[in-house]
Amino acid sequence: MAAHSTLPPTTISPDPHDLKVKPKKWHVRDDPITWSNWYKHINWLHTPLLISIPLGGFYGLLTTPLAMNTAIWSVIYYFVTGLGITAGHHRLWAHRSYKASRPFEIFLIFASSGAVEGSIRWWVRDHRAHHRYTDTDKDPYNAHKGLFYSHLGWMILRQNPNAIGRADISDLNADPIIRFQHKYYGLFAIVMGFLLPTLVAGLGWGDYWGGFYYATLLRITFVHHATFCVNSLAHYLGETTFDDRHTPRDHFITALLSLGEGYHNFHHEFPHDYRNAIRFYQYDPTKWLIGFLSYFGLTYHLKKFPENEIIKGKIFMKQKKLDEEKSKVHWGKEISKLPVFTYEEFQEAAKINNWICIEGIIHDVSSFIDEHPGGRSLLTTSIGKDMTTAFNGGVYDHSNAARNLMSTLRVGVIAGGGE
Repeated sequence: MAAHSTLPPTTISPDPHDLKVKPKKWHVRDDPITWSNWYKHINWLHTPLLISIPLGGFYGLLTTPLAMNTAIWSVIYYFVTGLGITAGHHRLWAHRSYKASRPFEIFLIFASSGAVEGSIRWWVRDHRAHHRYTDTDKDPYNAHKGLFYSHLGWMILRQNPNAIGRADISDLNADPIIRFQHKYYGLFAIVMGFLLPTLVAGLGWGDYWGGFYYATLLRITFVHHATFCVNSLAHYLGETTFDDRHTPRDHFITALLSLGEGYHNFHHEFPHDYRNAIRFYQYDPTKWLIGFLSYFGLTYHLKKFPENEIIKGKIFMKQKKLDEEKSKVHWGKEISKLPVFTYEEFQEAAKINNWICIEGIIHDVSSFIDEHPGGRSLLTTSIGKDMTTAFNGGVYDHSNAARNLMSTLRVGVIAGGGE
């Protein structure tokens, strides 16, 4: 590891001659990690939870039989809490992609608390910074720092508030219910994340331990890593359907793991669209839930980016990829770089060169005379002539392959276009 920094443990001193730079409060993450200070870089709230919850669930998997009722309840509560994150934290509060009635908002607050992923205010603040500063050092879960970092590392290590990009959450601060959830989030998480799923199984059919291990610990583990995959896997696996300047990608597998959040390239390009998957056959249960509830007035003002602009994005990327493929192929000299001849100069030069003119472009057919499918004589009798009409159907309507071949034989341009 790198040597310990000599920075003072109070402030980071800027250049005293640079009046535009303001001193920043020192943070441990300003120093490199060393053997002597590594423990100071660890987030000791997140890390024990991220380790103990899956380990406890794995222990229960080995020691506690899974009852059918508990299995069903675990799956149901997985979807409830997972959708609390995707429909609540993400699409409602982070992106305001739709509006929700107050009763449904309250439901989402309780449901998302059961996922144990942090308060709405904390979660949204980082996520908005992620979108604003994608793939930069100001991105809290910057994919360029590696798959592990974007999946777990950014939570295991303490975040440096001086480094994370700014995000506006004034709309959340103005909401008393969100402020209340943030203030008492620990209680929300304990009740909805741990007590409720355990008590439902225990009081419902006497399976307290099953409720604790399966509906609580393992269910939280699966919800966690489903969400974490959006920060990690969705930036590595799949296609850049709409934009390839950043890492987000579209893939069915990520969508399947994350309740529809896997069409991530679309999402980053059109973040205010309430959908992640725009085709009916693409897996996006979050979209289905939001759309279904709109029939009952529980959700409304569902935002969709104009279809015309979405199509433009796809065409742009297809064209870009096509241009990349075209650049690998020899298309002959660019017409703009060819020498210009008068028609008389062309005819004179053709007396010693096997030149013909098609659509104002001079072609040297010397290498093709003996290969011409129509026979040698058709070309030799065309030397020094404008063969545009014959080439375009007067004698034979030539194929695209013939036209592409002719592009590699270009040697000049006729001033004015032809005879």
